[in-house]
Amino acid sequence: MFRKLTYIFLFLLSSVIIAQSSIPIIPKPKLVVLENTSSFLITKQTVLIAPKGNPEVQYLKEIINKQLGFELATKTITQKSNNCIELSLNPLQKMEIDEYKININATNIKIEASNSEGLFYGIQSLNQLIDHYSSKNSPIPALTIQDQPKFKWRGMHLDVARHFFPKSDIKKYIDYLALYKMNVFHWHLTDDQGWRIEIKKYPKLTSIGAFRKESMVGHYNEQRFDGKPYGGFYTQDDIKEIVAYAKEKHITVVPEIEMPGHATAALAAYPKFSCTGGPFEVGTKWGVLDDVFCPNENTLNFLKAVLDEVIPLFPSQYIHIGGDECPKTRWHECVKCQALIKEKGLKSEHELQSYFVTQIEKYINKKGKKIIGWDEILEGGLAPNAAVMSWRGTEGGIAAAKAKHFVVMSPGSHCYFDHYQGEQKTEPLAIGGYTPLETVYDFNPIPTELSTEESNYILGAQGNVWTEYMEDFAEVEYMAMPRMAALAEVLWGKDASSNYLDFKNRLLLHFSLLDKMKVNYSKALFEVKAKISTSDNHLLKVELTAANPSSSIFYTLDNSNPTNTSLLYRQPIIIEKNTTLKAASFDSNVQKSAVLEQKFEIHLATAATVSLKDEPSNSYKANDAFSLVDGMYGDRGKFGRDWLGFSGKDVLATIDLGSVKKVQSITVDVLSSPASWIYYPKQIAISYSENGIDYSAESTISVKEIESSKGVVKVEIPTTSIRYIKVNAYNQGKILEGNPGAGEPAWLFIDEIKVE
Repeated sequence: MFRKLTYIFLFLLSSVIIAQSSIPIIPKPKLVVLENTSSFLITKQTVLIAPKGNPEVQYLKEIINKQLGFELATKTITQKSNNCIELSLNPLQKMEIDEYKININATNIKIEASNSEGLFYGIQSLNQLIDHYSSKNSPIPALTIQDQPKFKWRGMHLDVARHFFPKSDIKKYIDYLALYKMNVFHWHLTDDQGWRIEIKKYPKLTSIGAFRKESMVGHYNEQRFDGKPYGGFYTQDDIKEIVAYAKEKHITVVPEIEMPGHATAALAAYPKFSCTGGPFEVGTKWGVLDDVFCPNENTLNFLKAVLDEVIPLFPSQYIHIGGDECPKTRWHECVKCQALIKEKGLKSEHELQSYFVTQIEKYINKKGKKIIGWDEILEGGLAPNAAVMSWRGTEGGIAAAKAKHFVVMSPGSHCYFDHYQGEQKTEPLAIGGYTPLETVYDFNPIPTELSTEESNYILGAQGNVWTEYMEDFAEVEYMAMPRMAALAEVLWGKDASSNYLDFKNRLLLHFSLLDKMKVNYSKALFEVKAKISTSDNHLLKVELTAANPSSSIFYTLDNSNPTNTSLLYRQPIIIEKNTTLKAASFDSNVQKSAVLEQKFEIHLATAATVSLKDEPSNSYKANDAFSLVDGMYGDRGKFGRDWLGFSGKDVLATIDLGSVKKVQSITVDVLSSPASWIYYPKQIAISYSENGIDYSAESTISVKEIESSKGVVKVEIPTTSIRYIKVNAYNQGKILEGNPGAGEPAWLFIDEIKVE
């Protein structure tokens, strides 16, 4: 009880003291008390004291050498002295698992913990303190830190099937996880476009399956290819080396071997395990391919033999088996599959997938391991001991937790780091979507729908990095960092005092360490953001903000790039005509951000009042209903941010032009990207009215007409007086078999409704 009361007192005290000085540690410690009475300077004379043989000693020595340029002498724990850094490992200490404490005073720094993980996390916090204060040529102030993680699974994923990265890059990635006290590396090793792990019993998996004849370039919608052979794989010795490296950083490597879908690379090597017998080639397109493993006894034996070689390489408790996006097209047509369904008394191909997963789970359980899979493994019934990784929102995770299965939350809305994180027009090409830093930071892995008991089944969460559009590791760094830092803070455990502004301020200070590490992190945080709304006189109003409130914003309206002599932003900008706005932030006359470029096209409905029958998805809300009349058009090559997205819902938009106007045409922008489950509406209906009561007969446009217009649907109308316009776009509903996302609700993306 005394310890708890002391903790509470210190916490209350710290809430006052911390406000005076931001300590740039990410993730934010549970408790920091600044003494403001003394400080400690690490010098060449400082001694490192630690238990003999402690593995963290060498790691701390390396950090200090990199940060300060000298190596510390070491002594054992029995040789006490002043001017020292002491590592104290005492399992008998009354501390929680992975908890650590740091105490800094005038004579020493002491890090203590009950286990090696705790010591390691304490060292990471000290690492960030050293960077911050050494960059200012000042000693570290006296302080006390008491800290421990909230979630057991604090993970990051990396896809090496779409693009392959050498061992050195994988080790760098592990270093980044370690920096932020993350403890799980989910390694996605196989997919349609490449098999990346050596299996000695089946050498063709790498001799054939690890190489494709070419790769896609540009966005999937463009269907362009580079004509260049591509590939690579990790030997089992490579795997052992990386797993051992991760273990030194207290990170568990969880391998993913995809089954029963995403199997084309494996089937190109061994077509006999398919439904049709092939032939196949390693996938060159991104997305979901129809040919999957045939779930018969021969295939199961093949995959069991693969797992016999995979499991010994990875000490992890879990083996990830994928289980996502498995089209049932081949199974529906396969005589062997239909016979198996009948033999096992199954009701559908979905239950056949559940049967397959259950057989694999039983085998993995016999090996002393557990399976985890994407939330599709819930379909047809969940295998008895399986854990679920919820990516299609949080619904799968909620269902699994309520059924008393462990869950790792990884919804696309917050945890997919292949989405854009800044203004798409200035960002590298990505798959789509918009997941800025603040969205990641606001994530809560525990859904409110769960009871306290059910919440105990949430292991944690992870960020996913799918690499279709990341050809080299610098691009991986750009997409993962600093969103990884935001997620790490979420998973370490935010408290009531945590807020995005505080995180952002610490991150701005923390960037110096990433610069020192030569990380190609995203600068989207520095970008100028534009908020578009209606002015008092019903024109477009643009409000600009910069990440750093002290930065100056300069802008132009003549299509030239802004400099520190351009127009200085002081108040909202009113847009009255077709205009290209360009803006950038400057600190001390040095440009800090990329140039924000936005074209505005003014028409009769610009800045009009719009209402929607149904709200768009939270993942694709853009500027809500106003996005349909804000004069900005969604980018078809880099779609996501400017589009409104509706999952499985129709769109009914009503526009009030404010007064009766002469109108000749109405144009609606819609999008198609089947690989991302986005489909044109099956029909668009447009009607209009002068009084808001009596509407014209609907003008309907079929999906064929929409396709032929490439999504820019224009309806010519007799010149007439109109004030109100209704646009109804009908969603495709469930995605048909044989298409990406089969069986899932189709997305309908809509943007500007132009009235002329």
